[in-house]
Amino acid sequence: MNRLLLAATAAATLATPLAAYADPPQHLVDSATLSVESMMDSSEGHEAAQFLRHAKAVVVCPNIFRAGFMFGGEGGGCVMVARGINGGWSDPAFYTMGSGSFGLQIGIQSAQVMMMVMTEGGLNALLNSQFKIGADAGLTVATLGAGVNGAMSTALDADIVSFSKSEGLYGGISLSGAILSDDAGTDQHYYGAPLDARQIVVNMQGANPGANPLREMLTRYGGG
Repeated sequence: MNRLLLAATAAATLATPLAAYADPPQHLVDSATLSVESMMDSSEGHEAAQFLRHAKAVVVCPNIFRAGFMFGGEGGGCVMVARGINGGWSDPAFYTMGSGSFGLQIGIQSAQVMMMVMTEGGLNALLNSQFKIGADAGLTVATLGAGVNGAMSTALDADIVSFSKSEGLYGGISLSGAILSDDAGTDQHYYGAPLDARQIVVNMQGANPGANPLREMLTRYGGG
């Protein structure tokens, strides 16, 4: 009975909205900036930089946390930045990422994740209020980096190319099945106006000087 209660409690915890654990917006933006630098300076970062230079947008999740014992899940806050027609980067729109799974899992993991959006179709899919990675048969998602399955050759024609840097007992992080949801409340809090993700990253209507270091970091590695 105690084991059943523990399992039920774990499931309820995983079902809690990720926004309840979200970092303050500026802290998330600052963490994303540091993650871009850390990941691009890693031994596999040169591969990711080749895609970033041609990406239409990038999603940065600086701290995706995964824990499991019987039940497992992933979750964390993310920001999305898009490239404008002049090559410069937009200010960020805010997202949450989460997924749940059931299996014999023991361990914890913290991972930094970047998703480089290479096509208009990929960008439009992410601009929906909720997007389940790997569920859209019309889009392809490839992975790069140590600890994940994938290679440069399989990523060349992908709509979205993901790159992760992880620590912990799990060997890698799979984004398949993860749900990326826009966080309209955080967008409004950060910009002081009711802007949606498309208005922020495509129309570039959002502006907050706190995002300048992130934009400059992406320009450093991805051009702009």
